[in-house]
Amino acid sequence: MQQPPQARDLLGYAGSPPHPHWPDGARVAVSIVVNFEEGAEFSVTDGDTENEAVYEIEQPVLGQPNPAIDSHFEYGSRAGWWRIMALLGQHNAPATVSSSGQTVERLPLLAQDAVGRGHEISAHGWRWEGHANLGEAEERDRIARTVAVIKSVTGIRPVGWHTRSPGSANTRRLLVEEGGFLYDSDAYNDDLPYFVEVAGKRHLVLPYAFDTNDMQFFHTNRFCGASDFASYVIDAFDWLHREGAHAPKMMSIGLHLRIIGRPGRIGALDKILGHIADRGNAWIARRIDIANHWRTQFPET
Repeated sequence: MQQPPQARDLLGYAGSPPHPHWPDGARVAVSIVVNFEEGAEFSVTDGDTENEAVYEIEQPVLGQPNPAIDSHFEYGSRAGWWRIMALLGQHNAPATVSSSGQTVERLPLLAQDAVGRGHEISAHGWRWEGHANLGEAEERDRIARTVAVIKSVTGIRPVGWHTRSPGSANTRRLLVEEGGFLYDSDAYNDDLPYFVEVAGKRHLVLPYAFDTNDMQFFHTNRFCGASDFASYVIDAFDWLHREGAHAPKMMSIGLHLRIIGRPGRIGALDKILGHIADRGNAWIARRIDIANHWRTQFPET
C-alpha cells in the first residue's frame, strides 16, 4: 500500500535556525559526497533492456549495447577513483562515499579502499535508478539488498541513504521501518539538518544539493571548466562562512568519479579544498559525523 504524501513544510526554521555548535566553533560544516555508481547504471551489455541515457553524449542507442556509455562510466572506477582519493588524502578531507549496492558488489576493492582511508560508506540504492515507479515490496527489497552487500563487503552497516531522484512516497517510511538508518539525504530544501516524524518516529534528514555539485558539468550553460565549478562552490562557501559568524550552516559538495575525476576538472576540487583550509573555521566531516553531532545537540525529549 502506498503511503499518502506527507504535508509539505514550506517554512522550515522560519528564519530562526538553531545554532548547531559545530566542533571547534566552525562556521560551516562541509560535507563532501563522492557518488560511487559505476557498474550500477543500466547497460544492455550487462543484460538490461536499456542503456543509461544521462551523460555527455547525445546519441542514445536503443536495444543494443552502447560501448561508448559503458566506457564513460568505466573511467570513473578505473581512473577517477584513484585521483579523487589521492587528493582528498592530501587535504585530509574525510568524505561520505554514497554507494550503489550493485557497484559495491562488483567493485569490492574500491569500497574497502574507501573504508581503509577513513571515509564513510553510505547507501545510494541498489541500482542507479529512481524509486518513484517501484512497488513497496520491490523497494523494500532494494533497500535490504543494498544494506546487506555493503555490510558484507566492508564489514560496516551503512547508516545513511540517498535515492537517485526521485524517491517514492514510501521511501522514507521504508528506511525508518528497516530500523538501522541514522539519516537520509533525500531532500534539497535547507542549509541545515532537520528532524521529521515518520511512522511515529523521529527521523533525521541531512539535505543534499545539486547546485554545488559536479553534475552541472553536463549542462553546457552551467559549468564549462574547472574554474567555473571552483568559483561557484567557493562563492557558496564564502557566503555561508559569512552567515556562520552568527548562524552556522552546512554545505554539501557533490562529486562523481567519472566527472570531477577527469584531469581537466580535478583541479577544481584542489582549489575548493585549499580555499576552505585557508579561510578556516570550517569542519569538513562525513555525514555520519554530522548526523551524530546533530542528534547529540538536539536530543529527543
